[in-house]
Amino acid sequence: MEEVRIVRLEPMRVAATLGFGPEPELEAWEKLMTWARATNLADGTQRYFGFNNPNPMPGSPNYGYEQWMTVGPDVEPLGDVEIKDFEGGLFAVLRCDGLVTIGEDWGRLAAWLEASSYRADNRQCLEELLTSPVLPHTEWVFDLFVAIAD
Repeated sequence: MEEVRIVRLEPMRVAATLGFGPEPELEAWEKLMTWARATNLADGTQRYFGFNNPNPMPGSPNYGYEQWMTVGPDVEPLGDVEIKDFEGGLFAVLRCDGLVTIGEDWGRLAAWLEASSYRADNRQCLEELLTSPVLPHTEWVFDLFVAIAD
């Protein structure tokens, strides 16, 4: 098992989009990337984070997914894109080498946290895309972040 790292994320300003349905990640990504291309903001220096919002419910194939892209202080909201300030903080982080294993990797990170001396707090868990979003989904690599108490 790849090692879990403890990372402090600095506060950041993000552009956020939301998708909802049986595959909301793709909808949220498409909204964000369409906006980023139209505003010439996708220059390769951004970080991309996402998370379920709202989480899946038993008996329903639908759930939400919120996708973030870091932006500078002058970026304004437009259409489906909101601007949010994220407070940052301390996180336990595990590398995930693709969508095929993401569920299993979240389980491994949860098991590590349960066995560790760290405790999760109520801040949002995150998935950071480390590869270019223009690559095929099958080639994406992520860092999975669970917020932990300082």
